[in-house]
Amino acid sequence: MKKADWRAAVAQLCDEDGYFESIGKRHFAAFVERSDTLLVTFETLQGIAALSSLAHPMGWEMMQTYGWSSLCLASDGDTWFRDGKVYAYIDRMIDEGFFDEYETVLFYGAGPCGYAAAAFSVACPGARVLAVQPQATLDPRVTEWDDRFTHMRRTDFTQRFGYAPDMLDAAERAFVVYDPHQTTDAMHAALFTRPNVEKLRIPHMGGAIQTDLLEIEQLGPMLKAMADDGLDTLGFARMMRARRMHPPYLRNLMAALDARDRPHLVEALARNVTTRMHAPKFARRLEQLKKERGTDAKA
Repeated sequence: MKKADWRAAVAQLCDEDGYFESIGKRHFAAFVERSDTLLVTFETLQGIAALSSLAHPMGWEMMQTYGWSSLCLASDGDTWFRDGKVYAYIDRMIDEGFFDEYETVLFYGAGPCGYAAAAFSVACPGARVLAVQPQATLDPRVTEWDDRFTHMRRTDFTQRFGYAPDMLDAAERAFVVYDPHQTTDAMHAALFTRPNVEKLRIPHMGGAIQTDLLEIEQLGPMLKAMADDGLDTLGFARMMRARRMHPPYLRNLMAALDARDRPHLVEALARNVTTRMHAPKFARRLEQLKKERGTDAKA
C-alpha cells in the first residue's frame, strides 16, 4: 500500500472516535478513544507494514484485545522523532491536559521508537514506560561508541526531550528490555539506570527483540501486566519461558554454546529441543555430536 493510501485509510478509521493528524512531513498521529487506559505507541510506517498483516498500528492490536484507547505516533523511517513539529504537538497535548483525562497511561516503543517512548513520556508524569532496545541518545559526545547510526550524529539530541534517561524521572515506572550480549544495546541500557527503571534482560534473544516478543505472543501480556501494575522480574521471567518453543532463540543459544566450546551443553540442548519439537538442525547437530563422541571413545 502506498503511504498516501495508508494515511487515508487510517484517517478514515480514526474519524469516528478520534483523529488522524499529519505532524510535519515525516510524522503522523492516529488517536482512537476507547477507555480510561491510554497506550501511546511510537512506531514507523515501515514497521507497521512489516509487523501487521492489516497494516494497523501495534497500538490498535492492543486496543482490540484489551479495549484501551490508542495514540500512535508514527514516523516515516527512523527519525527518533527529533523534529520541532513533534515537540510542538506534544506541547499542545500538555497544554490541553490531554493525558490528564486517563487513569492509566502507557508509553511503548522499540529501538529508535523506544528512545522516543522514554523521551516523550515526560509529557505525562506518572506514566508507565516499556522501551525495547532503546537508545539513550545519539549525541556523539555521550555515545560515540555506537557506530550504527553515524548518519544521525548531526541531529541535535541536546534540545528539549533530548536525553531519554533523564526524561524518565517523572515516570511512575519504566522497563528497559534488552539482550546483554548485544554490546551496544547493553551500553545504552546501562545509561538508563534510575531508581524507577527496571532493566529486563533476555540473553541470546538477538537484535530484533520486538519481533521475537510478537512471535512468542508475549508483548501484549507484558503491556497488560504493566497496565495492571504487575510487571516485575519474576513475572517477566515466567513470560519468557515461551522462548523454549522459539527456534530463533534456540539457534542463538546453540551458537553461543558452540562459540564457548561446550559440546556437552550443546548436546543436552539439542536432545531437549528434539524431544519437544520438530527441529532438523538440532537433530543433525545431535547426531554429529554422538558420532564425534563415538570417534573419541574409539581413539
